[in-house]
Amino acid sequence: MVAIGASAGGIDALQRLLRSLPEGLPAAVCIVLHIPASGPSLLAQIIARHTDLPVSQAVAGERLRDGHVYVAPPDWHLLVRAGHVHLDRGPKENGVRPAIDPLFRSLADVYGERGIAVVLSGSLGDGAAGAAAVAAAGGVVLVQRPDDATVSSMPEAALGAVPEAAAYGAADLAQEIVRRCARFADVNPEDPPAPPHAGRSGSEHEPASGPPSGFTCPECHGPLWERRSGSVVRYRCRVGHAFSEESLLDGKGSAIEAALWMALEALEERNELLNKLADRLAAAGRENSAASMRRRAGGAAQRAELIRGVLTIDEASAEGVTT
Repeated sequence: MVAIGASAGGIDALQRLLRSLPEGLPAAVCIVLHIPASGPSLLAQIIARHTDLPVSQAVAGERLRDGHVYVAPPDWHLLVRAGHVHLDRGPKENGVRPAIDPLFRSLADVYGERGIAVVLSGSLGDGAAGAAAVAAAGGVVLVQRPDDATVSSMPEAALGAVPEAAAYGAADLAQEIVRRCARFADVNPEDPPAPPHAGRSGSEHEPASGPPSGFTCPECHGPLWERRSGSVVRYRCRVGHAFSEESLLDGKGSAIEAALWMALEALEERNELLNKLADRLAAAGRENSAASMRRRAGGAAQRAELIRGVLTIDEASAEGVTT
């Protein structure tokens, strides 16, 4: 079983990799690419133009066939279970669904040493923890070389989590996948190995234990627990949202921006309401009260402008201010 994860810049990498995979590959291929949750996905059709292998969007319960490429549908985690596709609407991981970590964990759980995890171009750290699980189960981890990736963050995170992982250019990964699959050419695909972590689903999570980290989940605002596996640090809340350190930082940044926009809206609404009250007071001849209301409206407007300035400052300028 070959599981491939990609994000930003991943389409190009997928096309280069799949173009060189031969017909009759003795393994099924499952792909997770971070895609929007809304609307239909054309990813399977796009990929099919660049490979001789049949490509389809994964369907729950279908049997995994050698030499076939299965693509995760929008808003569903793609998992593998005993030779079949499983789709899961479980909690988002690293802020996305489908996420790469659940697929890789299920690969480790079900296929063990017969699993090959491939990490391609992408931002943040999705796939790193899952790659570490595959390596721990005896499977193979292959990574696109960071200097070959459009966005190097995901390959770098995977190499940090699995230092022994082999790194190649996207065009050369196909040859390495074929070489690794050849080790199991005579194995009956209907007879998967005993899973090293039997009974654990790729979307399930361990019960929270110990004191929480002090951080809160960007998705549900519940407490987060820190979990370490070797050099990999991840955070998971009680209901199952999970984050790498990079994705948690990104999620916190998005939460801050959302809070600032809400504050801006509230201040501008307050400014408008105070001015309306001032107009009514002035019409009633209560000039002193009207003037007081206008001063308060001016204060709200000033604070709103300060927040708007924070929201519209570009990242380079913000770094210059902090340094």
